Amino acid sequence: MNKFVCNITLFLAGSLFGILVISQLAFKEHDKKMPTKNKPLGIAEVPDLPGKMDFAGEQVPLDRWEVKERMDRELLFNFHNKPGILYMLKLANRHFPVISERLKANGVPDDFKYLCVAESNLESTARSRAGAISFWQFMDYTAPGYQLTVNQQVDQRYDLEKATDAACRYLKQAYNKFGNWTAAAASYNCGMGGYSSQAGFQNSNLYYDLYLPEETNRYIFRIMAFKHLMSNAEELGFRLHENEKYQPLPFKLVEVTNSIPDLAKFATQNGTSYKILKLMNPWIRGRSITVAPKKEIVLRLPV
Repeated sequence: MNKFVCNITLFLAGSLFGILVISQLAFKEHDKKMPTKNKPLGIAEVPDLPGKMDFAGEQVPLDRWEVKERMDRELLFNFHNKPGILYMLKLANRHFPVISERLKANGVPDDFKYLCVAESNLESTARSRAGAISFWQFMDYTAPGYQLTVNQQVDQRYDLEKATDAACRYLKQAYNKFGNWTAAAASYNCGMGGYSSQAGFQNSNLYYDLYLPEETNRYIFRIMAFKHLMSNAEELGFRLHENEKYQPLPFKLVEVTNSIPDLAKFATQNGTSYKILKLMNPWIRGRSITVAPKKEIVLRLPV
């Protein structure tokens, strides 16, 4: 009898222990499936706002709350567009040397290369909703006023060197009108007439003192955000190996003094294709080019 009771006791104790183990496992499995309300989803990175910033040697007054907050906004939004920043860094390796050389030649501060970034993301094919074209976003009706040819065969808004020279003509004109580079840059967005109207009404030429249309209100801060992120890319986590950047394309210059009725045939005769000819000379818009008497055009062809 005692042996029987002992066996029953051991059986019941074992069963109870098994039920307890199974129930604990079930609760743990249930806990895995149940969402945890207070569990953090991850810590969002916030870039530090530099203590000092300048555009073209002109200080950004970050000690003013409205200036600081606008700068912080643009830096935050663009910092988290990591694919976009990395792509622009790739393109900058190819395009910045050309832009910087033309800015220097025209006596315009190098920081204006970041205005080009803000305008087009350094993409030659960029087109705004209003119809502004390519790197520096000139309209077809304003381009000729800055010595850019625009017709069915040729559109020099796509020529990085010539378009940068044209942008420099505008910026120097605006600088002479407003007396500072920041205002000149802002007017690139809203036009000299628009900026002048606001400056006259508000009794100041200084960008940071003016209440402007929202796009222009953000414009300089967007340029400054690109300057900060791209010039401090490594320490901010935008890392690219040299071989991952887009390299300048090797080319040879060919002077053409006669009209070319068939550019595809011309490309083949010169050891390349119409596609490559167009990519290396994006300002060519048609299938032929007319060269005026005693004139010439210069084409880039792959080496």
